[in-house]
Amino acid sequence: MGMKIGVMVESFRCDFVTGVKKAAALGVQGIQKYATGDELHWTAAQIKEALDIVKSNGMVFSALCGDFGHGFTDEAKNPELVEKSKRVIDLAKKLECNVVTTHIGVVPAQENKTRQVMKAACRELALYADSVHAAFAVETGPETAVVLGSFLDSLGAMGVRVNFDPANLVMSVADKPAPAVETLKKYIVHTHAKDGKRLPGGGHIELPLGEGDVNFDTYLPALGKIGYSGFLTIEREVGETPEKDIGLAVRFLKEKLAKYRL
Repeated sequence: MGMKIGVMVESFRCDFVTGVKKAAALGVQGIQKYATGDELHWTAAQIKEALDIVKSNGMVFSALCGDFGHGFTDEAKNPELVEKSKRVIDLAKKLECNVVTTHIGVVPAQENKTRQVMKAACRELALYADSVHAAFAVETGPETAVVLGSFLDSLGAMGVRVNFDPANLVMSVADKPAPAVETLKKYIVHTHAKDGKRLPGGGHIELPLGEGDVNFDTYLPALGKIGYSGFLTIEREVGETPEKDIGLAVRFLKEKLAKYRL
């Protein structure tokens, strides 16, 4: 079973049903949706309706996004954020999906109070995810793959995994995606297909796939080498023509997957 292509439905910048139809028209197999607002209060009927819309268009939920924008660095806020995060996992399971992507904040390279606070929250989430056969997938980027890998190793549970975003690694910490895949291989359960460049002075710019510093000719084969067969979910957060950019990204990925027989 080869890798599958997905799309972040919010990247189309339209309502959910229209976004699902646009994704289906591009011939992708999955969609990811944010689930940090009204979705957490959906009734059973609303959950069934969302699932039916996705399935009737020939797709599945690749993941939900449970990123509440704060991470887990604030000890006082963590109990509420951990509970909300667990509810996103519960919703994911009802939508026949077992991955929730999130940001946990910047993991300090050295052991300190912040790292301990993050570790306590993430361990609780990891144990919960393990108990329901699901995963919280931490997005790569604010720290190097080596630092993230050592942090995940310290949790003593496997429920917190990795949502591999090669562009974030390139743009934020100048980490090379292919070796980072090898470093994090046992944790990768979902990926975001994104590209970008790190700018002189430390800034960065997101770019269409193939136009940034992510080398997809080494990155995708690296995923293949570790046996990854999950989703490459296109996330387009900038630009004036998202639908056109997403269409180009789907074509780009299909060509690369065919070229490397992935």
